[in-house]
Amino acid sequence: MQEPIEIILLRQLSSYLMLPIWITDESGNLIYYNEPAEDLLGGRFDEVGEVGADALAEMFVTTHLDGSPVPNEELPLVIALTERHPAHLPMRIKRLDGAPRTIELTALPIMGQGNRFLGTLCAFWEKH
Repeated sequence: MQEPIEIILLRQLSSYLMLPIWITDESGNLIYYNEPAEDLLGGRFDEVGEVGADALAEMFVTTHLDGSPVPNEELPLVIALTERHPAHLPMRIKRLDGAPRTIELTALPIMGQGNRFLGTLCAFWEKH
């Protein structure tokens, strides 16, 4: 299936950014992350590929900074998907290789022409 032009353009733009970017479709399926995100996530997108929304939570375990689990409904990605407004949260993730990372993550809903909801764009960075 052909991606909407807005998603194609976002993928192209994010490939030039130094900020780690992750893009999902309207169902929350991971459809792309850029090269700067590869280091934080512990794997190349070319090797990982697109991932279904239900498998993401198992691949990238998230916790609050105190180590307690982040409930699904508090994840910025889920908020941007379901409530369609930006959300932000500092958190810890486990990379694909199991190594922990402390990050800040901001999720934005992607609205296309005609006010079509297309998915989310997540920008994140390592918190030192």
